[in-house]
Amino acid sequence: MSEPLILAVPSKGRLKEQVEAWLGDCGLKLSVSGGSRGYMAELKGAPGVQVRLLSAGDIAEALDAGEVHLGVTGEDLLRERGGDIDARVLLLRALGFGRADLVVAVPKSWIDVETMADLEEVGHDLLARSGRRMRVATKYLTQTRSFFARHGVADYRITESGGATEGAPVAGSAELVVDITTTGATLEANSLKILADGVILKSQAQLAASLRADWSQAQLAAAERLLRILEARAAARDSATLIWPADPRDAGVVEALVGQGAVRRPNGLLVAANRVAEACLALAGAGIGPVTASRPDFVYEVGCVSAEKLCQRVEI
Repeated sequence: MSEPLILAVPSKGRLKEQVEAWLGDCGLKLSVSGGSRGYMAELKGAPGVQVRLLSAGDIAEALDAGEVHLGVTGEDLLRERGGDIDARVLLLRALGFGRADLVVAVPKSWIDVETMADLEEVGHDLLARSGRRMRVATKYLTQTRSFFARHGVADYRITESGGATEGAPVAGSAELVVDITTTGATLEANSLKILADGVILKSQAQLAASLRADWSQAQLAAAERLLRILEARAAARDSATLIWPADPRDAGVVEALVGQGAVRRPNGLLVAANRVAEACLALAGAGIGPVTASRPDFVYEVGCVSAEKLCQRVEI
């Protein structure tokens, strides 16, 4: 019996709920071993796949180390692994949830500090006046150093945060912070503002593949089957099918719609969901109808972009 494809998903919190809902929407149900506190699971509808439940941070580490084949975690956690992460982990699909921005935030009382260039001046002046460097509280050491270097900010030191990062300036343990925010409400509550050019990364949950993992043909085949399901469901969410009785007058208007991005289907077209009314009105204007619009559950194309990317990058 061949070794299974190992997929890591979050074990707790809001991200776990979102991943379970996403998989369920694709017809793939997680069945956890050992009850609600189990750390292994089966993905019903995806044979050959073994699921491991880990923290989001551990998933990023496992992907980087090649301990799992696929995983769902935040891009911010993957980027924090440092080095050339794109040579070790392949981002296959942004999932549209788990959104958060990694930002540079300073006290609102710094009224003359709006950009990273202003921050560079603050750091330089503080060092000249007091002989000490500006302190930056963060859990994101790698991305902070890289971002500050790109903006020419050198007169600072990192205070590694082990708790509520945004409270560091009020507590007097740092002058500013680099932290994750979703709504900005916590920063606002701590009288912090985001610099105009201080967004380091617009992160979201990603389905990613490890390029360091040991891949077999069977595991790659299981991954391709899973990715085809996920892509087909994603395509369906954004599409609608239009059908109508065959009509010799439809050639011209159909060609025009195809030229605008629609795809031919038997007795009709597949169009973007947000262009249904426009396409139906164009058909009606040409005397074609009645037109029935419906939303497909899945749209399977001949090719699978994410599977093709994976096959090109893994070594077997």
